[in-house]
Amino acid sequence: MTIPILREGRTRAALLIASLAFVPLACKSHSRVIVQTEEEGPTLATIVHVADPRAATQLLSGFYGVEQNSWRWTAGKFSVVLRPPRTAVAKGATLQLKFSVPEVVIVKLKAMSLSASVNGTPLSPESYTQPGEFTYTRDVPANLLVGESAKVDFSLDKTMPPSGGDQRELGVVVTTVGLDPR
Repeated sequence: MTIPILREGRTRAALLIASLAFVPLACKSHSRVIVQTEEEGPTLATIVHVADPRAATQLLSGFYGVEQNSWRWTAGKFSVVLRPPRTAVAKGATLQLKFSVPEVVIVKLKAMSLSASVNGTPLSPESYTQPGEFTYTRDVPANLLVGESAKVDFSLDKTMPPSGGDQRELGVVVTTVGLDPR
């Protein structure tokens, strides 16, 4: 008869010890968890590396898939949304598009012109007659950067038409686009 009582006592003791092990966890202060809602959306970046998967939501249109884990072809018209730098409201910013014009494009088109607009206001175009890596740089006045975001639309006057197995209209090869503080 003492054997069942011993077993029952051991079981109670084991349960008591197990429950006491969780007391420190219950007594710890709770850390604050911040949850981003869909209405808030992700925070926009000021500079976008087009191969970064987190940047995909900022590439609004005219960008093709990531190639070689570092760049994207564009169509003749392509758009991005950027967060203006903190100082942009007072000082403006500098728009920079880092891209390449492949030799095959120049051989076929001879020359191309790139233009941009920020929130609908046009910036001066630039022409390219040689293949290579370039940075299209334009000052953006403060009055165009007063909101939480700035839509930048780019346009090429010529593109490579679809051909062979590639049915895309090809413009330039972009790596980075952003607004630098002045």
